[in-house]
Amino acid sequence: MSDYPLSAPCLWMRGGTSKGGYFLASDLPQVESERDEFLLQIMGSPDVKQIDGMGGANPLTSKVAVVKPSEREGADVDYLFLQVFVDQAIVTDKQNCGNILAGVAPFAIEKGLVSATGDVTDVTVYMENTGQYAVCRVPTPDGKVNYRGDARIDGVPGTASRIEIEFKDTAGSSCGALLPTGNAVDEINGLNVTLIDNGMPVIVIAADELGLRGNESPQQLEENKELRSQLEALRLKAGPMMNLGDVSALSVPKLSIVSTATQGGTLNTRTFIPHRCHDAIGVLGAVSVATACLLEGSPAERIANLQTASTFSLENKMTLSIEHPTGELSVVMQLDETNNVKSAAILRTARKLFDGVVFGH
Repeated sequence: MSDYPLSAPCLWMRGGTSKGGYFLASDLPQVESERDEFLLQIMGSPDVKQIDGMGGANPLTSKVAVVKPSEREGADVDYLFLQVFVDQAIVTDKQNCGNILAGVAPFAIEKGLVSATGDVTDVTVYMENTGQYAVCRVPTPDGKVNYRGDARIDGVPGTASRIEIEFKDTAGSSCGALLPTGNAVDEINGLNVTLIDNGMPVIVIAADELGLRGNESPQQLEENKELRSQLEALRLKAGPMMNLGDVSALSVPKLSIVSTATQGGTLNTRTFIPHRCHDAIGVLGAVSVATACLLEGSPAERIANLQTASTFSLENKMTLSIEHPTGELSVVMQLDETNNVKSAAILRTARKLFDGVVFGH
């Protein structure tokens, strides 16, 4: 591997409630195994502390975006998301990430892949992991990305400029169908669940089915070894049912435990991603959970307080507030004439942390 690069230009960014390295595809090794080994080195994996790398000892801070100009009609850039495991030597592209996506459009403008077009620049991103598109609207006054603003998202301190993201045709992104089994409810190991994929494969299960209140802290849930074993057994059985095959080494499907909202939202969540309990909830995971709220007879629909959902009858839109351990995430659902979900949009923020060179070893 004499031509194996020990360093690469990189923009480190916070995207939504996640953080990671953003790379031009041309700056990384073109052989996948060499690329993955380099990313493991720069993150410091496998090591629970990631002490010898840039990772933050959490799946939310051990992420990578690989970006390149798109040759697809209607897209500006292609985006490949890679999850670098913390304590295992695994780099996987088997899922998407809507939080890291929030930094892709600013990165593309910063690196000259897209030119700013006015006070707000629309960047159409093709998401390689799932084969779908998203339109990101980035503030670009004076022809430059503006990261300062008054937008606030739960799970991130302070404020930043708003980045609006609209997802297109996300149903069945990884599983081939919104409901890969064709059912709103399936029974697995005696538990009633919804297996759904509207941008992220998720198993939705009610807290009371697991003997939980639903307002336990992520730490409390992670320390419950019996629960974690039960959830992993559920996930391994659900994988083939969701057309994902053997998921023992995959980061999907996620598991979202839903309960009655406590802060005036639509419903409350605790999400395993899949082995650690998220301090918040992933963007596309929230879209899948919000969609499950509209499925008659599903665990989420049984619990959801849809009376709190803001509706815009003229535009046929509905805003659902998905509560999580550190706040809530609002999902705006665009419905068709039969009230099926056509598209979903969310508000995120991003911040540039450093622009430089990262090193392997």
